[in-house]
Amino acid sequence: MNGGEPPKARATLADVARTAGTSVPTVSKVLRGGTDVSPMMRTRVMDAVRHVGYSRSAHAGAEEDPAPLIDLVMNHVHGTWANGVLTGVEHVATEANLDVVITIVREGRDWVTRLLRRPSRGAIVVLVDPTSSQLATLEGARRRVVLVTPMSEPQSDVSRVGVTNWDGGRAAAEHLLGLGHRRFTVIAGERGHLYSRARVDGFRSALTSAGLGRCEVVHADWDRELAASAAFRALEASSPPTAVFACSDVMAVGVYDAAARLGLEIPGDVSVVGFDDVPEARWAVPAMTTIRQPITEMGAVATQMLLTPANPSSPSTQAVARVDLATSLIVRASTGAPRMR
Repeated sequence: MNGGEPPKARATLADVARTAGTSVPTVSKVLRGGTDVSPMMRTRVMDAVRHVGYSRSAHAGAEEDPAPLIDLVMNHVHGTWANGVLTGVEHVATEANLDVVITIVREGRDWVTRLLRRPSRGAIVVLVDPTSSQLATLEGARRRVVLVTPMSEPQSDVSRVGVTNWDGGRAAAEHLLGLGHRRFTVIAGERGHLYSRARVDGFRSALTSAGLGRCEVVHADWDRELAASAAFRALEASSPPTAVFACSDVMAVGVYDAAARLGLEIPGDVSVVGFDDVPEARWAVPAMTTIRQPITEMGAVATQMLLTPANPSSPSTQAVARVDLATSLIVRASTGAPRMR
């Protein structure tokens, strides 16, 4: 005889409806992505799903035939970084004989509801931070989720794929220190982005280990023009940096623009290191030294995680995992020993 507490009853649609103050058909409609529900009611139902811990997987009988597609949720598809992730996702999906449906997250539009309107194996969510309510709704609708490079620490326990951003930032600094540089500027992305802060922190840690003070850090929000303006101001100062570390290759191209405007040579007057190793780094003149993150592999690994159930007898379940793929330094022609100027 088990002297422990009786097992907790599984939450039902009725529990969700009672908590949300609505009917079971309305809850079911929200979880199917129905459009004829007010935004306020949809939010109440999503919050109730999270509050009571409802999951359709706990009530499923015989498993339905798995849907022949997966969802890819992104905040944009322009640029070679996004295309790299898409390539990795598409490759694994094609091998599994699945199609990929892309959903773009736009302000004021409910992307979770759009996903729930169609059957899917689950969602790979890239550079988007779902709220805990959104994740609860997807879980309640038996939709697996894998995050790729979340911009902030997820509010719920969810699988994710990223890279060793801190290690990459440190490797950039160690490379420049090894060349003899001692004056640096770092051009970071948006202040709140987790991966930008990790890259800056890694860079700073190497300077601290070398006995140097804090370097100048400016934020250019991942934008080439903003990075060019920030680099221009730094490079025309009375004591300019001899090296600039940009937290993305696109912003590093902005540093090239600033150097050209000032008549400076790369790497003779200023060395430049980027981050990503997108094709723009190889196309730059001179070719750009950068920290490579395995972008295509991130998409592939996330897709493999999405399609691998935690329990083969229960395909709707998923183990929560965190995978950080290794970054690596790619040395090209944009870095060299400093010369006095």
